[in-house]
Amino acid sequence: MCPHCRAFITSSDKTCPYCNTPVGPRAIERRDPGPILGGLIPQAHFVTSMILLINFGLYAATALYSARTGNGGWVDIDGQTLIAFGGKVRAAILGYGQWWRLVTAGFLHGGLFHILMNSWVLFDVGAQVEQIYGARRLIVIYFASTVCGFLASTFWSNSLSIGASAGLFGLIGAMIAVGVRHKGSFGHAIRGLYIRWAIYGLMIGLLPGIDNAAHIGGLAAGFACGYLAGLPSIVENFTEKVWRIASYAALIATGYSFLQMFLWFRSAA
Repeated sequence: MCPHCRAFITSSDKTCPYCNTPVGPRAIERRDPGPILGGLIPQAHFVTSMILLINFGLYAATALYSARTGNGGWVDIDGQTLIAFGGKVRAAILGYGQWWRLVTAGFLHGGLFHILMNSWVLFDVGAQVEQIYGARRLIVIYFASTVCGFLASTFWSNSLSIGASAGLFGLIGAMIAVGVRHKGSFGHAIRGLYIRWAIYGLMIGLLPGIDNAAHIGGLAAGFACGYLAGLPSIVENFTEKVWRIASYAALIATGYSFLQMFLWFRSAA
């Protein structure tokens, strides 16, 4: 990636073909962490790892609570437990103003297979988005995609809905935006790859019990955020300050949502 215009270039380029800036080995070197198990396990970055940690922490909490009530356990979490921990339910959001559920629902999972599949995709795509967009934009993209995905689900269906897939589709949408904004063979390859990801995911979403409205809402929000965001600059200019503030706002809103979930859970227990 060119250090000046952030365009995608090849390792053999001595001068950026887009802005004519001389580049050297360090400028085009990808700053990836080392692969795990020879590349079998995808790479992950800090924010991606933190999201995964929160997801597994909440899964452990819901599994323990579900097992204690006798309605579920570690393999499958019962619906009442997921509602108690902040799952998306239209009546609670629109009827009681529990808008924080649009955030908390994205960190809950209904079973072991559910969280393992979502975690694998997040571990892969999240690392790619964080590498290309940076941590600040990843936070905003993931937050906006989760909220917009479950907002679309709220107006589409009254059924219980949970899972990281709204945010995951947002990350896929952001990668599609990279391919749309950046012309050339590399941008075309990225666009084609993640459009296929989106199609496969939406086809799986046609199965019973899967919330495709959240997928579509997350995909649209992620694409919009990624297209508007562009790639990060190497200097701390006004645009980067705006994204830093936006990432702080997303983190504060997420923390506030979990606080409201905890207060509601304690009062209802």
